[in-house]
Amino acid sequence: MSYIENFAPEDFKVPGFKASGIACGIKKTGKKDLALIISEAPAQAAGLFTTNKVKAAPVLIGQYRIKKGTSRGVIVNSGNANACTGKQGYKAAEKMTILAEKALGFSKGSMLVSSTGVIGVPLPVERVEEGMQKLVEGLSVDGLNDATEAIMTTDAFPKRALVKGKVGGKTVTIAGMAKGAGMICPNMATMLAYFLTDANIKSATLKKAFKQAIDLSFNSIIVDNDTSTNDTALIFANGVSGGTEIKNNTADFKAFTKLLTEASVKLAKMIVKDGEGATRLIELDIRGAKSVNDARKAARTIAESMLVKTAFFGGDPNWGRIMGALGRAGISLDESKVDISFNGVPVVKKGLDTGKEAQAATAIKVKEIKVIVNLRSGSSEATIWTTDLSYEYVKINSAYRT
Repeated sequence: MSYIENFAPEDFKVPGFKASGIACGIKKTGKKDLALIISEAPAQAAGLFTTNKVKAAPVLIGQYRIKKGTSRGVIVNSGNANACTGKQGYKAAEKMTILAEKALGFSKGSMLVSSTGVIGVPLPVERVEEGMQKLVEGLSVDGLNDATEAIMTTDAFPKRALVKGKVGGKTVTIAGMAKGAGMICPNMATMLAYFLTDANIKSATLKKAFKQAIDLSFNSIIVDNDTSTNDTALIFANGVSGGTEIKNNTADFKAFTKLLTEASVKLAKMIVKDGEGATRLIELDIRGAKSVNDARKAARTIAESMLVKTAFFGGDPNWGRIMGALGRAGISLDESKVDISFNGVPVVKKGLDTGKEAQAATAIKVKEIKVIVNLRSGSSEATIWTTDLSYEYVKINSAYRT
């Protein structure tokens, strides 16, 4: 058993965890904007954060607290990023954790915090304080659905993933939730993501598995090549499955990492599908590269090209734009060896047009497009998921603050 397709909302849970999500008045719309996720027992924890040099207050707190490798959970607000808000912003983020810890009876410093929304606006932490009792009273083993809704900003739909599999002699569950639709770049993307598991694994090993999963998922997606100030991915493992400890470089470690990667990739692809204004999901498979670095550089250069993205929006199989991107990617390249196909239709063979533009034009007028680029220069490969670029993207982002 692994990824569970179309699971029922009541199945979205992990033994030993509770969650809730409410509206506390941070969002002008009145929608849910405050989430709480807790482990009933101290959990092993690991996290990865934005690579942006401008970091929001919750990120700074998270980077410091995650070092001890244990946590009881996370409190998250949406509608306000609490970024570029100075010392007051840091105090507000810290107060969010203090309020949660006191209400739950947890030790000081045991909770993590995240925020997402508009940058540069002071966080109305008093609204968090007013909503804390309701938030804690709402904690439930079935609360992950409400929490997922509460972390959304411009998301069109909630992003959830659930996987199960045998690890350490027991069935292990991993649930993942994420938010993100715009400002998506393969440097942690611009998103928040939280994973819960009942696996028995120590924080150092957990972090290694988490990094591998993130590299193949959230670090392999592009919408608009912007990273944010708040990007955060956290994972909590409470060990209640009762399995033997998952240790580094073992069969159990590989099995757990595979499950975690599967959940991460599903969430990452949901983020791309929900890319602001996106009409098509594009999977770029680079094959035959001289090195993994070349493969990733080629994929990223193509995925970042505005000309490539707009061509796919218009349903134009303009493979010349892909060749142009490859030529400036800074990789080992012999254009006379390159093959390109769109959804199985070969458009370039050994660097030359195949004369199948009409078939390709029909093949790419769908919601999901697979582009295979074979460089025939080596044996390395990489995959990146991206979107087209539409009029709606401009509309959404030209009026984000209003």
